[in-house]
Amino acid sequence: MTQAIIKTVSLSKIYVLNDPRVQALKNISMEINEEDFAVISGPSGAGKTTLLNILGGLDKPSDGEVFVHDTRLNDLSGDVLAAFRCANIGYVFQAYNLISTLTAKENIEFAMELAGFYGKKNNQRTLELLKLVRLEDRGTHLPSQLSGGEQQRVAFARALANDPPIILADEPTGNLDEKTTLEIVDILKTLKENGKTIIVVTHDPRISELASTRIRMVNGEIV
Repeated sequence: MTQAIIKTVSLSKIYVLNDPRVQALKNISMEINEEDFAVISGPSGAGKTTLLNILGGLDKPSDGEVFVHDTRLNDLSGDVLAAFRCANIGYVFQAYNLISTLTAKENIEFAMELAGFYGKKNNQRTLELLKLVRLEDRGTHLPSQLSGGEQQRVAFARALANDPPIILADEPTGNLDEKTTLEIVDILKTLKENGKTIIVVTHDPRISELASTRIRMVNGEIV
């Protein structure tokens, strides 16, 4: 029997920007089961990225609760929260967010070192991940020497560095051409087949076809 790996209860988020208050999320209650492939869609400003950031422990809710593996993220802060993210969640950003002075291989290894892993196994794991994203021959290249699609594939490899059970991705094909988009879709298919729990913010119908769960958001609410 599958069980919820992520759960929110009456989740709300308010940003105070000078005087105006912006309510990005309103009373979100939802569950994502183990091995689900969930797609979050909706118009710009619907709160999709805010929700993803809170699920991943990158942001805190203004009200409500977030549970990952039955751990209440509201109770975690600082180093404890960072360690929990490293062990459980891989995050792929639309803007890639690679370290510009590190090679593709070093970007992946750095993620492992942040989680406290060192040694020869890291090198083997890095090579396996570069092979997974079809960049075996680009490991020594800096981000500036890679195309946008190649950088996004490195970002996927980095998110998988510590083999986390949960992968979150924010518009992973938003800046990519048709050919590279299909390559990212293939990577997501492989991760789904490997039993990862995946949550993707996307407008791409080819990614939506992979979904076992679809979440539509409008004005900070699930509709």
